[in-house]
Amino acid sequence: MTLPDIRALLPHAGPMVLLDRVIEAADDTLCAEVRIHQDSMFYADGGVGSWVGVEYMAQAVAAHAGYLAHRKGNAVKPGFLLGSRRYGTTRPLFALGALLRVRVRQQLRGENGLAAFECSVEDAADGAELASAMLTVFQPDDVNEFLQGINKNE
Repeated sequence: MTLPDIRALLPHAGPMVLLDRVIEAADDTLCAEVRIHQDSMFYADGGVGSWVGVEYMAQAVAAHAGYLAHRKGNAVKPGFLLGSRRYGTTRPLFALGALLRVRVRQQLRGENGLAAFECSVEDAADGAELASAMLTVFQPDDVNEFLQGINKNE
């Protein structure tokens, strides 16, 4: 099975697409790759700070939602990262030249658009886990209606 280009699965554009490609996807999982290079967003001092791992994970979760929508012939919709639990990393940065695998596995999904994903960032060379977290996300049926509702409550 040929997977769609990562840009077709994300509601992001231009340099804010931090992942390079999806290598595996299924109903509850997705694995994406990103190579760290000097032109990587957030690159400094020989690598990308490991704190960016949360965004790599969030984009992999978004790509998973995009993959599911794409399979059904639906448009990719934006969602929201509500929070992370237990984000941990084994190093301060992802080094120049590193090929990372970002894995996400859906743990639960409610009918209301709330979901939780177990996530990790691994070194593709040896499979070592470099970062992990549990992300909570929300994808409303209609983002514009949701945002208008928030504005009315302010």
